[in-house]
Amino acid sequence: MVTLLRKLFIKDYKNLEDPKVRTKHGTLASIVGIVSNVVLFLAKLIVGFIAKSVAIMGDSFNNLSDAASSSINLLGFKIASKPADKEHPYGHARFEYVAGLIVSVIIIVFGIQVFKDSISALITNESTQINILTLVILGVAILVKLWQGYFYRKMGKTINSVSLIASSQDSINDVLSTSAIFIGSLVMYFVPNMPFSLDGVLGLIIAIFVLISGIKMIKETSDPLIGINPSHEFIQNIISDILSYHCVLGVHDVRCHMYGPTKSFMTIHVEVPAKEDIMKAHDQIDNIERDINEKYGIELTIHMDPIENDNEYVNSLKQEVSDFLNPKGYKIHDFRVVKGDTHTNLVFDVVVPRDAKKTNEEIIKELEEHFKGRNFFFVINFDGEYLD
Repeated sequence: MVTLLRKLFIKDYKNLEDPKVRTKHGTLASIVGIVSNVVLFLAKLIVGFIAKSVAIMGDSFNNLSDAASSSINLLGFKIASKPADKEHPYGHARFEYVAGLIVSVIIIVFGIQVFKDSISALITNESTQINILTLVILGVAILVKLWQGYFYRKMGKTINSVSLIASSQDSINDVLSTSAIFIGSLVMYFVPNMPFSLDGVLGLIIAIFVLISGIKMIKETSDPLIGINPSHEFIQNIISDILSYHCVLGVHDVRCHMYGPTKSFMTIHVEVPAKEDIMKAHDQIDNIERDINEKYGIELTIHMDPIENDNEYVNSLKQEVSDFLNPKGYKIHDFRVVKGDTHTNLVFDVVVPRDAKKTNEEIIKELEEHFKGRNFFFVINFDGEYLD
C-alpha cells in the first residue's frame, strides 16, 4: 500500500538522493496524516459527545493534534527543502527537526489537558452511555492508526526523516490509548452503573502515557539540533575509502557537522609523505574530496599534513611516545622533531578521550618524567575527541 501510494503520487519515487523527491515523500505523508486524522477526530468527537465520555473526546482531540502535527510536518518539509540563502548559507534542512520538536510539544500539551479532564471526570463521577456505534468507531480507529503508524515509519525510514518517525511513534501510542478506551468502553457497555468513573481512570492512564511519550520525543527531535555524531559505521566507511588512496598515510581530526538528513559538512586532516610532489599530492586530495562527495553526498574539506615517514630517528621517537600514551587512551598525530643546540622539541597533537581522568599538565609531567635526562621539551596541542 505504501509503495503503491508512492508510485501514484511521486514521479521518480526511487530517486531518494534528489531533495525534491524527498520533499514529495514528506508532503505525501503529511497530507495522508491530515486527512486521516481529521476524519478520526470528527468521528470520535461525535460518538464521545453522544456517550458523554471524557476519554473518547480527549482521544478525539489527540487526533486533532495529530492533524495539526501533520500540518506542521508539511510546513517543515516545505521550508527544509528551500535552498541556501544569505541568512542561511547551509540551507534550511534543520527546520525539519524544529517541526518534529513542535509536534512533541503539542503532544505534551494534549496530555496535560486530558489529565485535567480525567481528574474532573473522577470527581463528578458522571455516567457514560456507550453504544454499539461507539465500539465500532473505536475499533475502526485502532485499525486506521495501526496502518498510519506503519505508513509513517516506512516513509520515515525511506527518506531518513526524524519528524516522520516521531509521528509514527505517536500513532502507535494512539493505538495503545484507543485500545485501552475500547476495552474500557466494552466494560462500561456491559456494566453501565459502576461505583466509580472508569472513563476518568482510563483518561488518567492515557494522559500519563502520552506525557511520557512526548518527553521522550522531545529528546529525540532536539538532539540533532544540539548536535550529534553520525553513526560510527558511516564515519569508518569514509575513513576506509580515504585510506585506500596510495598517497594517504593516515587521517585524524575528523569533524562532521550535520545540517539536516541530507546536508552534511566534514573536515579531516590527511597525512601525506613530506617528499611527495606538492602539486601531485594536492591533485590527489582534490580527487578524494570529489569522490567522497559523489559517493556519500558530503561536502568534504581536507587539510593536507606532510609527514616525514622515512626518518628512522623520528619514527622511533613517535613510536615511543605512542606506546606511552596509547594505553592511557590518548592518540597522537602530526609528530615532528625540532633539534636545537641545548634541547630537542617534540611537537605533536594529542587527542584527549572524553573520560580522561588527568589534566593536560599532568600528562606533560608524566612524559617529562618518562623521557627524563634526554633534553626533550614537549610542545603539545591537546585536541578534544569529537567522534566515537
